[in-house]
Amino acid sequence: MKRFIVLLAGVWFISSPAWAGGATVSMFIATDSGPGNAVGTITVTDTPYGAMFTPDVNGLSPGLHGFHVHENADCGPGQKDGKVVPGLAAGGHYDPAGTGRHEGPYGNGHLGDLPPLYVDENGGSNLPVLAPRLKVADLKGRSLMIHAGGDNFSDHPAALGGGGPRKACGIVQ
Repeated sequence: MKRFIVLLAGVWFISSPAWAGGATVSMFIATDSGPGNAVGTITVTDTPYGAMFTPDVNGLSPGLHGFHVHENADCGPGQKDGKVVPGLAAGGHYDPAGTGRHEGPYGNGHLGDLPPLYVDENGGSNLPVLAPRLKVADLKGRSLMIHAGGDNFSDHPAALGGGGPRKACGIVQ
């Protein structure tokens, strides 16, 4: 297993399975017919400062990608406005408090708002991100979604942060 040294709230940590709780989520390209080719995994571990998401994914477009926990454990397609939408069966962003707000991982909106994933020029991502309001137990029975494009954690100027189409999805077991 990969280990990363991470600075959290001024304290250096080594990410490892030694922290209580963990899950590894297999990620697949979202297609019109359901999950497609595997693109890697995202390992989630509990830390003293929230859930740490450590990606090991490849085959994505370079740049920032919106990253969220979605409400349903389903990466299949769905219908919207008469069109098939890859990954739509995952539902919306996980929002157990019903806030209806998209405020990012440090705000008081959707609990499923995660920091964006950075994908390098070779299409890979392995930089961990921290979700301070989540624990691994919150993710069971949900899905992780990587969107095309970044996310500004606002509904302006574009809805849902302008994150774009659903590109890769994985179910948290």
